[in-house]
Amino acid sequence: MLFRQHWQDLVFLHWPADPFEVSGLLPAGTVPDLHEGRTYVGLVFFRMHDLAFGRTPALPYLGSFGEVNVRLYSRDALGRRGVVFRSLDCDRLLPVLAARFGLGLPYRWSRVSRQWFDSRLLYSTRRRDGARPGARVWIDVEDEPAAPGPLGEFLTNRWGLHEQALGRSYYLPNAHPAWSFRRCTLLGWDDGLVPAAGLSKPAGEPVSVLYSPGLPVRFGPPVPLPASATRFA
Repeated sequence: MLFRQHWQDLVFLHWPADPFEVSGLLPAGTVPDLHEGRTYVGLVFFRMHDLAFGRTPALPYLGSFGEVNVRLYSRDALGRRGVVFRSLDCDRLLPVLAARFGLGLPYRWSRVSRQWFDSRLLYSTRRRDGARPGARVWIDVEDEPAAPGPLGEFLTNRWGLHEQALGRSYYLPNAHPAWSFRRCTLLGWDDGLVPAAGLSKPAGEPVSVLYSPGLPVRFGPPVPLPASATRFA
């Protein structure tokens, strides 16, 4: 086990994406993963808690923070399905630097807030540098469980990520319990992170909106894609 963490209060927004646009943004050796002929771009808000390396205790303060990511869906030549992060906004600078230089992940130092108002949850983020793009989501969460459906399962049952660092693509596996979701209603949203990540601005309302109270996650060490996979197209 490389590291472990707990994800809390996840909000998933998804829109269809152009597979040809997506294919140019993926690491070598991967292609867009499709569900019924479509691929998707996701905007995911959550709270990271109890980040720890190996079996060491969780990091105090630095191990808990808000995060917002823009992600795509990938498949490699070995058939492994994963996610590809186009951006990860985080409100702790040290984890941003460690992930960028250690794993090549596109973390950005941002302000991320999470606020509960009774059953309503508001996330917002704004980058600290450059053009300062941001995003927000406002949902009402019910106590009633919700089934994700085939599309939701495709978007959330991901057991690793694909990335490229030092000129070589790799797969970083993860393991976690089965997702649980609650019924939710989207009250409002705004996004500048998807176009800032090199994708077309989402057109219209998201086609999938999911809320999960969270789960623990463990990550294994990165596995390089074989040479044959890096030529997969």
